[in-house]
Amino acid sequence: MNPEFDVVVIGGGSAGLVVAAGGSTLGAKVALVERARLGGDCLWYGCVPSKTLIKSARVAYEMRNATRWALSPADPQPQIARVMERVRDVIMQIQPNDSPERFRGLGVDVIEAQGRFVSPHAFEAGGRTLTAKTFVIATGSRPAVPDVPGLSSVPYLTNETVFDLREAVPSLIVVGSGPIGSELAQAFRRLGSEVTVLDIAPRLLPREDPDVAQVVHAQFVAEGIGFRFDATLERVEGRSGDIACTVRHRDGREETVRATHLLLATGRKLNVEQLGLDAAGVAVQDGRIRVDDRLRTSQPHIYVAGDVAGGPQFTHLAEHHAGIVLRHAIFRLRWARPSTVLPWCTYTDPEVARVGLSEAEAVQRSIAHRVYRFPFEEIDRARAEGEVEGFAKLVTDPKGKILGAAIVGAHAGELIAEITLAMSQGLSAKHVSAAIHTYPTLASISRRVADQRLKEGLTPAARTWIKRIFRLRGAA
Repeated sequence: MNPEFDVVVIGGGSAGLVVAAGGSTLGAKVALVERARLGGDCLWYGCVPSKTLIKSARVAYEMRNATRWALSPADPQPQIARVMERVRDVIMQIQPNDSPERFRGLGVDVIEAQGRFVSPHAFEAGGRTLTAKTFVIATGSRPAVPDVPGLSSVPYLTNETVFDLREAVPSLIVVGSGPIGSELAQAFRRLGSEVTVLDIAPRLLPREDPDVAQVVHAQFVAEGIGFRFDATLERVEGRSGDIACTVRHRDGREETVRATHLLLATGRKLNVEQLGLDAAGVAVQDGRIRVDDRLRTSQPHIYVAGDVAGGPQFTHLAEHHAGIVLRHAIFRLRWARPSTVLPWCTYTDPEVARVGLSEAEAVQRSIAHRVYRFPFEEIDRARAEGEVEGFAKLVTDPKGKILGAAIVGAHAGELIAEITLAMSQGLSAKHVSAAIHTYPTLASISRRVADQRLKEGLTPAARTWIKRIFRLRGAA
């Protein structure tokens, strides 16, 4: 049977939209199936609204603390309703780029309906049976809700509902100290809420190196955020405006924490249900689609991209996945694989950005490595900006090749790009050190931390030989 489409994309989030737009632009006949609305988690519940909220919260914080810049402080009088309306306005400004109308204008057949595979080569949606040479599953993920007694009878928020808030939030319990929980905890604190973070983990941002996370933790403490770490959520009780969370500490002691609102940031669950994967012959194991290193399922013409691939869940990785799938589906470049050099950022203040191997991972894997640090307080632009918290950390092999990096500080998400490029090209610390950086910029911290690697080689013995060879007369 001759398939109707070159590519059928299932899911209209970041990965699906890039595949659909790219495929159609390259001349493929593409169908895009989305059961809800195009744009996915990033547009409606994730990157766009959260960073918009964080910006308003940061401005409020800077107004209160304007004395840092020799200005008179002012009370910003935050109102959640107004801030969330701004969040919605920003979403609606961006939404036309992800609209069905735009994609239909690109030649994509957009089908707004729930669908499912009925065979390995056919997908039913909106009363139609779609056949294709290539299928791409890009259905994303959703908030994972823990099985806690009483939770189902208590109103709670997730990243999918928190931006619908229009009432005041006097106090907030955040369950989860990972990136989502940490970002939202700080934002609400800066907007006037009393905030307590609960987590079974021993500390904030548990996937980051302890010295990196500690910088953020110190800032949170200074802002008045409370913590209950090493604490298991035992049960939840109450009603709207009066919620009680009972936690059990590691020593067995129970404690009740109360707030007007409860936010769950306890991980993500992959959207693999109701897709008819059995009919497609796509293997699923422990709730995850089995995927090879080329993003292919057990059916080689069916790919996955984005969150549902089961790896790190970032919009930029989803877009990267889309590019790999297009290389396979359109150009038949079957050897194309996703890059292993993946940067990410947690948008707290200060930000935390990382790429490659962390110091802790290098130790855990017994990988020979060296670690170099440089503080923001020794960067002139950081002094001028009044943003001296944090540092850059470089992890190299013994010969100086960059294995990874972490930056905790102002604009870390922007600054990590230089190290990411260097790693993707297999460069070493000496190449970053040799690059000219404009002065004064925060970006010079990348050169300064790389300089530490070069200085390490300047041992007393090396200095002695340099003096002898070049007949230098400086102090010993």
